[in-house]
Amino acid sequence: MKRWFVIIVLAVSQFVMVLDSTVMNVSISQVAQDLDTTITGMQAAITFYTLTMAAFMLTGGKLGDKWGRGRAFKIGSVIYGIGSLLTALSPNLPMLLFGWSLVEGLGAVLVIPAIAALAAINYSGKARVAAFSILGAVTGLAAAAGPLIGGLVTTYASWRYVFVAETIVMIAVLLVSGRIKDVPADRGLKIDVLSVILSAAGMALVVFGVLQSKTWGWFIPLNPPVVGGVEIAPLGVSPVTYLILLGIIVLWWFVQRQRTLQEKGRMPLLKVGLFRIAALRSGLSGFLVQYFAIAALFFVIPVYLQTMQGYDALETGLKILPLSAGLILFSVLGSWLTSRRSAKRIAQIGQITMAIGLLFVLVAIQPELAGWPFAIGMFVVGAGFGLLASQLGNVNMSAVEKDDTSEVGGLQGTFQNLGSSFGTAIVGSVFILLLASGFGAAVAENATIDDDSRQQVTEYLEQGVPIISQDEAEQLVLDSGGSAEVASAIAGDYAESQVEALKQAIFIVFALMVLSLLLSRNLPAEIAARPESVEEEVVT
Repeated sequence: MKRWFVIIVLAVSQFVMVLDSTVMNVSISQVAQDLDTTITGMQAAITFYTLTMAAFMLTGGKLGDKWGRGRAFKIGSVIYGIGSLLTALSPNLPMLLFGWSLVEGLGAVLVIPAIAALAAINYSGKARVAAFSILGAVTGLAAAAGPLIGGLVTTYASWRYVFVAETIVMIAVLLVSGRIKDVPADRGLKIDVLSVILSAAGMALVVFGVLQSKTWGWFIPLNPPVVGGVEIAPLGVSPVTYLILLGIIVLWWFVQRQRTLQEKGRMPLLKVGLFRIAALRSGLSGFLVQYFAIAALFFVIPVYLQTMQGYDALETGLKILPLSAGLILFSVLGSWLTSRRSAKRIAQIGQITMAIGLLFVLVAIQPELAGWPFAIGMFVVGAGFGLLASQLGNVNMSAVEKDDTSEVGGLQGTFQNLGSSFGTAIVGSVFILLLASGFGAAVAENATIDDDSRQQVTEYLEQGVPIISQDEAEQLVLDSGGSAEVASAIAGDYAESQVEALKQAIFIVFALMVLSLLLSRNLPAEIAARPESVEEEVVT
């Protein structure tokens, strides 16, 4: 047990980092109600949390090199604990955005790369393979446990207690972290500030643009911002298009800056040459797609279950439980298969499995939830996720030399959180856009709705469509002076449009999982050596 003390501490920290990304989603309706905000407000909070991590993860890895991984781990734990406490005490959405999306995110960018680097420092050879397999399994366990923990705590107490518990756990981690072995810090390392700005700004512009697409439109402006009475839509094109293009240009500038720094013998924020390693490219792209899919599901499925089906947080967590069970079981199975099948084969089976599960979920999503197909689909999605989680982390770390593990830890965290940001932002925004267009078309074709009511709905949709229940939609029409017949017709159209929009949004995730098979072709095709004994390979 003594030789595994370090990986236990790191695994607990990893559990908290991943848990925080999933526990909020299942409580989304209750949190929105407590903070007097909307589902779209919560979408922004979830997106900005993962964006903060994606934007500064590379910087967090470099700070770990400069300060020492152990010191970065401790400082990050303190910041993260403070952010958790602020989140627990949040009275409104702005404070949640500050405490959770910003402060916790900044703490995580120090902790997550340090976890990977410290695991590599404290273990070697077969023991390192085992350590990274444990971290992969814990990642899956945390992602699986998040919805159930969030549901239980939110239903029987308050979602705030989850963040209080996180604060306590990080204090405990901080108290025992002094026993973790570290290597000397590179005090002379200089971090290029321009690189930090370009990296963060580029990703922020792209993700913010995607997030705003639900309001401003992707290309054709729908409801663009107005400044001084003038709509901001240059040349008749949505600001979203300009934001994404500008973000891509800034990221291109960032890459060129890294190459220039290397040519001058200075330390880049990112060693662009690492992307020449085929296995690392496939591993990182696998992380991106995997977390895109799971973040998208963990946003739209709770919205469907709570807003459309009327489930509370605990019932939502129980409906997602089959995914959690599949994830845990197949994370363990994937780790066992590591010495029997290649990482490439296991990962591809995981991708295919997730795609099949998504098809079951698509069939199950109806105005009245089809219970068994949904449970089967969620279990199969979780099984695929578990297989991937058991492989990709070790593939990424094994693809580079020990000196680059901290950098790859930052890269892995960047791709993971960028995938989560895109999953929540893109699929959530597409869902809202499809809901608006589908609802508008349904109302226009419904003969039972009079012209005045139809015009009111059209004007209402121009301001953006809210995500509400069918009963709330009916009451909204009644409060606006509509008749009971018209209110029932409009609410029925709204509910049907919600289901169709949700299914179309999830189909995007399915298509991406199928295409991800192309990205896995460079994963290691050889079978890893079977670990027989790890004791002698623990660094002391």
